[in-house]
Amino acid sequence: MSTDSGPTDAAASERTLGQLVADATSDVSEIIHAEIALAKAELAIGAKNGALAGGLFGAAGYLVLLATILLSIAAGYGLVATGLHPGFAFLILGGVYLLIAALLAVFGRSRVARLGPPQRAIRSTREAIAAVKPGPRGR
Repeated sequence: MSTDSGPTDAAASERTLGQLVADATSDVSEIIHAEIALAKAELAIGAKNGALAGGLFGAAGYLVLLATILLSIAAGYGLVATGLHPGFAFLILGGVYLLIAALLAVFGRSRVARLGPPQRAIRSTREAIAAVKPGPRGR
């Protein structure tokens, strides 16, 4: 068995440290570029799916709006069938909708009143800044 593997081992052993670092830097750069390209491709697919989902939700919301209008008209004519004048029937229905809207606004306002700044994020950011900041603690 020969210990001489040929010119490839000789060429590899003659490479300088600078060449090795340059090759490693080039390899890392290629890996980073490949990862970025993969992330872009995944985001593009996600954006397409998100746009499609948004369109489907929009269409569903539109159909719910149309159904609400039709059901409101049916409820109004249902009240007319009980003997109410059509004007009063639809006035009652409008009042019910205003009452529901007012209740939803009150509940929404109470939820907004509970909002505040993100305390945990502020605290962790301050801790990270304090840890990085030079001073007596960092030395």
